[in-house]
Amino acid sequence: MNPIEIKQQLKRFLNSSEILEDSTALLVDQRKRYTGYADIIVQPESVEHVRQLMAFCFANRISVTPQGGNTGLCGGAVPNGGVLLNLSKLNRIREINVADNAITVDSGVVLQNVQEAASKAGRFFPLSLASEGSCQIGGNIACNAGGLNVLRYGAMRDLVLGLEVVLPNGELISHLNPLHKNTTGYDLRHLFIGSEGTLGVITGATLKLFAQPTIKETAWVGVQSIEQAVTLLSLVQGAFSGRLSSFELISQFALTLSADFSQSREPIEAPWHVLMELTDSVAREDLGTLLAEFLMDNGFENAVLAHSESERSELWRLRENISAAQRNLGVSIKHDIAVPIARVAEFVENCGKALQTAFKDIQIVVFGHLGDGSLHYNTFLLDISDNRVYEYENAVNEVVYANVFQCEGTIAAEHGIGQIKKHWLPKVRSETELNLMRAIKKQLDPYNIMNPGKLLPEPDKWL
Repeated sequence: MNPIEIKQQLKRFLNSSEILEDSTALLVDQRKRYTGYADIIVQPESVEHVRQLMAFCFANRISVTPQGGNTGLCGGAVPNGGVLLNLSKLNRIREINVADNAITVDSGVVLQNVQEAASKAGRFFPLSLASEGSCQIGGNIACNAGGLNVLRYGAMRDLVLGLEVVLPNGELISHLNPLHKNTTGYDLRHLFIGSEGTLGVITGATLKLFAQPTIKETAWVGVQSIEQAVTLLSLVQGAFSGRLSSFELISQFALTLSADFSQSREPIEAPWHVLMELTDSVAREDLGTLLAEFLMDNGFENAVLAHSESERSELWRLRENISAAQRNLGVSIKHDIAVPIARVAEFVENCGKALQTAFKDIQIVVFGHLGDGSLHYNTFLLDISDNRVYEYENAVNEVVYANVFQCEGTIAAEHGIGQIKKHWLPKVRSETELNLMRAIKKQLDPYNIMNPGKLLPEPDKWL
């Protein structure tokens, strides 16, 4: 069926406002790494229209690429023909249930809007990402997003109480009741969380809410090594238990880049830096004093505590601006990796040495969520500032991932697999696991119409 015929058929059940005529921006990923194509781009305005669309595409073997805010970094929402299903018009806050600490939303709701709706209801939704002003809940669920508060609240998988999903054949599975316990067989929602749009279309979700933090105590701590940062993490967790919300690791080079970009001074001098934050829903004036005394008593005197919201914001701005600041070095080969926390120092030291031996003038920018063992490990070949750097990507990745595997880590901590990493999946998943994934995919999507070419490392022989 050609694009004109597809469009004519879709007009039978979609409104004209749901079929986009000029939307080429949706065909390019955020990094402008991948440019796709589609026979038609649609933005359904109701779940029923998503169901009708999927039933039509299933019957006619037309591929469908679900897309949220298109903020992904792995090419997972870029289409390769067929229908690009952008979910931006499914953007309702359906219900806020304070008794159950839950919010039910359409999948196209922007993350920041969920945060704000929760706040207006006197509650807190903890997922926090750099792209929260544009990324959407469906995409956050599809890649099991992490962010700054995983240490205390968990990743997206831990925040989902229920899902509404349209299957490839148009059937609807909907379990949006805010049940905190339900042991009636397999918990199917976890199939779709992290599935990157390869098993169905997420159209709605019920998410966990929490008490709003009424107090935040933020400290920037200089340490001599990553080992010392890990020691600090263990001590803080022992002393402050569930109050520790964020624990970020920042290299000196990353800090210098961000400070220059932000036109701010560096808080302190040290080889490595930790940005940590304690929060509590119960206001207590002594938490900052307790944190300061704790740092002094344990030998972490090289520290700055925020004494106002503006000072806190300035410290967080230095962390959040690292991604933008590093662009001055040119195009990077990015790595979204995680290793056991106890082995982060080993990975950084050994991988850095191996890269410097293999590549002349390589520059490494290291920062990330030490509290859960995940790092943004970005590499720059300083004599190549444009996309030609990707010619060396496989060679760089060979070195980086070899060190990740040596430390029993993963190549994808929170950004997913998409197109860019699928050939690496057999290195972190056994053949038995991959065969199970293929079997699940084939059962739900026998014609391989759901986001084909993503996640799984090779196409299967579909019926």
